[in-house]
Amino acid sequence: MTVRSGRIKRARRLATRRFRAETGEFLAEGPQAVREALAVPDVVLEVFATAAVQERHPLLHQAADAASVTWTVVDDEVLAEVADATTPQGIVAVCRTVVRGLEAVPDEARLVVVCHDMRDPGNAGAVIRCADAAGADAVVLSADSVDPTNPKAVRAGAGSLFHLPVVVHRDHDEVLDALRARGLQVLATDGDADVDLFDADREGSGLDLAAPTAWVMGNEAQGLPAEVRDAADLAVAVPILGRAESLNLATAAAVCLYASARAQGDR
Repeated sequence: MTVRSGRIKRARRLATRRFRAETGEFLAEGPQAVREALAVPDVVLEVFATAAVQERHPLLHQAADAASVTWTVVDDEVLAEVADATTPQGIVAVCRTVVRGLEAVPDEARLVVVCHDMRDPGNAGAVIRCADAAGADAVVLSADSVDPTNPKAVRAGAGSLFHLPVVVHRDHDEVLDALRARGLQVLATDGDADVDLFDADREGSGLDLAAPTAWVMGNEAQGLPAEVRDAADLAVAVPILGRAESLNLATAAAVCLYASARAQGDR
């Protein structure tokens, strides 16, 4: 197989959001992402791998074979044509999309993170990974957020995209309505809020981290618009105890999610 192969050219086009939307497919790159994708029935359509990766990761080849997934050995040049990373990891899977609608948020959800207008794919993947690690029930991307199946987002998620519902829904108000209908309070992160995470232990603060919660995170550069912040039940700041100007968005999400997970305790 060469870089001019129709299958390779088609796979390469999945780097674009438009072609992903047209086909309902995306790429998962690297052994970890491919391993997690293969663990989900009927998600992986085809795998391209170098001979070196096949030798180092025989269980991946066996998993693909057990799932009747086509496994094609290609050379480094061909793999690099499909891969998005600057330094390819030697394996790429073509997958059916796992992005879902609001109905995928479980009725019994107790911890959800909403990314409003998140633009950086690396941050999107990192938040999905944090949500997975904290035991969250879903991740929702609203407004003009980046596609979570962007190759960089998938890599940053390290396979977590395949572990929990990841929802894309543009209308933020509809997102909040759906979450409140499931009994979740809505907390907006805001560095200027009068209430911070440490106030959860203070009587009368109005902050109950043990309650079922949807955390709303804003745009990397601008944060949350006033109308989005005001639509939440409460705005909450992550306290900055040192001299840093602020926290990275994904780091702030991790702090908030773990604070809720700890308070909820019996998750």
